[in-house]
Amino acid sequence: MTDPALEADFVIVGSGAGGGPLAANLALAGHSVIVLEAGGDQAGPYYDIPIMQAYASEDAGMRWDFFVSHYDDDARAASDPKWVAEKHGVLYPRGSTIGGSTAVSAMVHIAPHDSDWDALAALTGDERWSGRAMRTLFERIENWQGVDAGPLPGDTEEDRDRKASHGHDGWLATTRANPKLAGREPRFLDIIGATEKTSRELFGIPEEISLPRDANARDTPATYQGMSFVPVAAGGGRRNGSRERLLAVRDQHPDRLTILTDALATRVVMEGTRAVGVEFVEGADLYRAAATPSAGTDPSTPRVARARHEVILAAGTFNTPQLLTLSGIGPRSELDRLGIPVVVDLPGVGENLHDRYEVSVLTELDADYPLFDGSTLDVPAPGEPIDGLMQEWLDAQDGPYSTNGSLAAMIARSSTADDDETDLILFSLPIDFHGYYPGYSHEGAQFHNRLSVLVLKGYTRNRAGSVRLRSTDPRDVPDIRFRSFDEGSPGWEADLDGVVDGVELARRIVSNLDLITPVREIVPGDDLTERQQLRDFVEREAWGHHACGTAKIGAADDASAVLDGDFRVRGTQGLRVVDASVFPDIPGFFIASAVYMVSEKASDALIAEYR
Repeated sequence: MTDPALEADFVIVGSGAGGGPLAANLALAGHSVIVLEAGGDQAGPYYDIPIMQAYASEDAGMRWDFFVSHYDDDARAASDPKWVAEKHGVLYPRGSTIGGSTAVSAMVHIAPHDSDWDALAALTGDERWSGRAMRTLFERIENWQGVDAGPLPGDTEEDRDRKASHGHDGWLATTRANPKLAGREPRFLDIIGATEKTSRELFGIPEEISLPRDANARDTPATYQGMSFVPVAAGGGRRNGSRERLLAVRDQHPDRLTILTDALATRVVMEGTRAVGVEFVEGADLYRAAATPSAGTDPSTPRVARARHEVILAAGTFNTPQLLTLSGIGPRSELDRLGIPVVVDLPGVGENLHDRYEVSVLTELDADYPLFDGSTLDVPAPGEPIDGLMQEWLDAQDGPYSTNGSLAAMIARSSTADDDETDLILFSLPIDFHGYYPGYSHEGAQFHNRLSVLVLKGYTRNRAGSVRLRSTDPRDVPDIRFRSFDEGSPGWEADLDGVVDGVELARRIVSNLDLITPVREIVPGDDLTERQQLRDFVEREAWGHHACGTAKIGAADDASAVLDGDFRVRGTQGLRVVDASVFPDIPGFFIASAVYMVSEKASDALIAEYR
């Protein structure tokens, strides 16, 4: 007999950027919704305080630790200094609390290019995917609270605001670091000045055009190259995201929206090819990616949340294909190997895994940042006094701790990019950050004389990665392989050279420092001067944290497509996917904004269908 408390119009697996806004929108439209979140209801200062974002990704109560392989060749994969031998992979942190990975991200909120959406419109034949249509969703989400870029020559502030076309009434507060903060630290001003100088030198930006520009302004073209400020998902000095959206709507409509935490989905319940619910087990830290996996509840005693209308998987790029496969939906060869009865043979499930490439140019400086004197850049330990920067945040949610730590950004086009868009973005951070490995966040913050210029290469071409089950135990973490660069698909040389271009741009920024004297380049290292040496470095040490594509949208005649343009899983009824796995090609620079937008688009589709 069905438990009425476990039946709703919609059952959604995952509370992150895909599932959270979707659940909230459906509840606001009058539907009943059950959200299954495998993590707990954890937050706290590492969540709230923007500057603590790296610590959030290593907070045991909010994270899952995936360890991924960049190469099938084990010896080559292990040449990365970040490789963890006992885990047979490189750390890839994900969120495991209400809000999913939006709870542990760096909060960067930059809109994708229109061309990303136009490609999906052409693929699906649906103009609702066009850049123009999707921009309305970006503005619907946005509650812009930041300091705007200066008007262009000849424009008034009113002209600027009209052309920028920001949203001001959405559910996601977004802002930028207050420009006045940089004035408190001359060395920060020098880094910002070096970014501006490099931008003007390389891209011929005249002095009468104020910098930085606004990457999210509607009139900033996809071809813009130069200094930009960094929009972040924060408001009033605090992080916000899917978590706040979900909890606010639950408080408003507790009769419609139910959030079950510590509820690990184990499979979609199918009646023939129709999804009718989700089986799950309850208990903390059941999934073996948890920081301290629990023996916990016996997975042989599951419960079922039943859906009157549809089941939506929003479990993320790694876990959505895992759930589909466990449910008998996936490549027949994989299902046969695992002994899972075939419900729908979908060869594309778990394929097409891809990511951006990132590296860091890490420099040791001649002195500490005076602003950091007396600060641990951390939450005080029990009995430890509260430092001045922390007190400033506690008193007014203001000061350096109210930012995500990015000082300046520069957008550029690599030598291998298409002519109509940019594919590189560089960020300057006053800490030691050169990738993810256990303990990276605390280790990096202990140095107060480091500058990291992070290089992110968008629009990568490699689509050769995969997510495959290791076993039929839903608590086991899947085998995640990216097959980077020459192990990947055609076009990898362009990816590689594009990242190397970014390294050379980062070095150019460092060379333009005026007040600060670099002591040595730690990563890649002063001794790597030849372009081939930099290629070798990138192949060895590049990472990513925007995985996508493992349940891609595709045309009807594409055998590898998992979804149609309305997120329906092909060959099934009542089952959709709404998360980063839907993208056939990685959009923009940072993926959270794109996932928020597809969540809004899916909301519109479902609300229209089930009025």
